[in-house]
Amino acid sequence: MSIKDNLLKIKSTIPSNVTLVAVSKTKPVSNLMQAYEAGQRIFGENKIQEMTDKWEQMPKDIQWHMIGHVQTNKVKYMAEYVSLIHGVDSLKLLQEINKQAAKHKRVIDCLLQVYIAEEESKFGLDEKELQEILNAPELNVLQNIKITGLMGMATFTDNKELIRKEFYYLKSLFDKYQKPTTDNRQLSTLSMGMSGDYLLAIECGSTMIRVGSSIFGGR
Repeated sequence: MSIKDNLLKIKSTIPSNVTLVAVSKTKPVSNLMQAYEAGQRIFGENKIQEMTDKWEQMPKDIQWHMIGHVQTNKVKYMAEYVSLIHGVDSLKLLQEINKQAAKHKRVIDCLLQVYIAEEESKFGLDEKELQEILNAPELNVLQNIKITGLMGMATFTDNKELIRKEFYYLKSLFDKYQKPTTDNRQLSTLSMGMSGDYLLAIECGSTMIRVGSSIFGGR
């Protein structure tokens, strides 16, 4: 099947309130343009340099999502254009995103990444750290960022019940910390679910899924 066919097939399986991020890391611009021509406008990358190269070459009505781990010293390279940063896991990183966004007179949306998997390799916050960031007084002065939700990655396993448990846990945190909202903290996006488990994630309350191989094929 073509990239267009794959995309249309996936879109037919997701409700209208769920946003599809096409994960295009390592894929050439020609592949992304096929998805673009089929109507896709949101792309996710995990390396800032690669994302910037693609941003420079592609139409400007695309929303670029940074879905990989972000180093503070690299934020400046994407601050001009990035729409949403998925993997924020420290106050220090939020402060840097705010600083760089201010230089471009922009407000950058961010998701806080929560650690929900049973694997050691994944980044993210535990509940105590999440609460500390959301309640940090320092957050109140950050005018150029907005925390718009949470993101998490389930354990890479065929065990559907374990994945379901992890997704439900993240949804429970999302529900718990939705209030109170402030100008720069309004949790409305729950980003969870990838090619192998996005239908389960939607069932558990996801509002944003990150799908790569099911659209573009394997890497």
